[in-house]
Amino acid sequence: MSAAADPGSLDALRARYGARYRWLLLLAVMVGTMASIMSSTIINVAIPDMSHHFTLGQERAQWATSGFMAAMTVSMLTTPWLLARYGYRRTYSGCMWLLLAGGVVGGFANDYPLVLAARVAEGLAAGVVQPIPAIIILRAFDSHEQGRASGVFGMGVVLAPALGPSIGGLLVDAFGWRSIFFMVVPFCVASLWLARRFVPTTSPGGGAANPQGNALDTVGLLLAAAGTLCLLNGLVQLQGGPPLGALGLLGSAAGLLLAFIAWQRRPRRRGTAEPLMNLALFADRRFAMGSIVAFIYGVALFGSTYLLPVYMQLGLGLSASAVGAVLLPAGLVLAVCIALVGRLADQQPTHRLVSLGLLLLAASFALMLTIRLDRPAAIIPLLMVWAVLGRIGLGFILPSLNIGAMRGLQRPLIPQGSSVINFLRMLGGAAGVSLCGIVLEWRVAAHGVRLDSGPPSAARLAAFDETFVMLALICAAALWAAWRLRDAPRAAHPAGQ
Repeated sequence: MSAAADPGSLDALRARYGARYRWLLLLAVMVGTMASIMSSTIINVAIPDMSHHFTLGQERAQWATSGFMAAMTVSMLTTPWLLARYGYRRTYSGCMWLLLAGGVVGGFANDYPLVLAARVAEGLAAGVVQPIPAIIILRAFDSHEQGRASGVFGMGVVLAPALGPSIGGLLVDAFGWRSIFFMVVPFCVASLWLARRFVPTTSPGGGAANPQGNALDTVGLLLAAAGTLCLLNGLVQLQGGPPLGALGLLGSAAGLLLAFIAWQRRPRRRGTAEPLMNLALFADRRFAMGSIVAFIYGVALFGSTYLLPVYMQLGLGLSASAVGAVLLPAGLVLAVCIALVGRLADQQPTHRLVSLGLLLLAASFALMLTIRLDRPAAIIPLLMVWAVLGRIGLGFILPSLNIGAMRGLQRPLIPQGSSVINFLRMLGGAAGVSLCGIVLEWRVAAHGVRLDSGPPSAARLAAFDETFVMLALICAAALWAAWRLRDAPRAAHPAGQ
């Protein structure tokens, strides 16, 4: 069936719904992205309870997060190929079914390996889905509307992780860790219904999907997957493992990175697999600098997303429901801030918004050092204030970075650009989760205390403080690249999917 005769094609859906269609399409993919983001962050509230249930150490329980992140990171690189081969609807719906299955299996699992397998399945689905909204925003909206669309999308998406820890904390306290897996189920069901109505069957550019198109760059995908796993395992081995083993894995990760770059630069014959990552993207200075910021930002964001609930429960002795209550105001502020900054992103230079956001995020980490166990009355108020400050920083970064970094790209490179910048952000995130775990365990051992036994103590809190200082320094390091985003030209793109 041709694209023109297909009632689910982009042209047919535009004709049916008119000018409002681009917003309906954004709503449809927003619900699925909310489910994928919720599944990536809500597990952190349940890590202590899950660790106790399966009698795991903190480092093994952490793999419920790290395994998800590794799978999500690698699968992002396949999004452009899947969209071109199967179209938006089949790709998106298939991911929602996989995410739904992962939530159900994880919720009923009685063995920790099965929990990990469910988390990996959820990660694979989430990775493919997350680059899609930026592709749609850059193709379906005019340049003067892209910031607003990104703000509206971001406001909706952050409500999931904003409400997720609060609801998840209550569920963990009332029903145990299993309940948090089932939270994604209603979002997945709703997204499947919306996909049948509003997500086109066509591929990027509006043409029909081509199931007989170019093959997937499996060699590049295997190199990227192996390199990511070596990096994460190497970081974990640094956490109490043999030093030679850790160095060997990290050296292998570096070697695989070089091999991946060489393979992507290799000339391709017509009809063979296209490169998984088109290195021509980095010729655009705005994109190159945005990629550096995205990686470092991923380290800080996902590292802190893992660290904060553990800090509040094991460092300060708060319950899971109290953690959710502390994080709820910050999440709501983030949603409002993203909507407001989204409008500014159409008027203000990207480098100013991103740099201000990084400064606020770094300050929120550094100010965690003001929280002390000998001032219990001030703990909750200070946690809320510093969490809100950090989320305001995120509100300046999120609507600006992806759109600003990709505005200079040629239209055919937009799907790859969205995939790559999300890949680098998630690679930083996967490394950040492991890095926070490593630094925390190191500093806990240096202070002569245990992380998972005994009441909160000043020595244990000092270990958390030193980990927060590391995150603040990482955010500060990203300012150099963020400020250089101003040098790239800003190109306008006409609307068109």
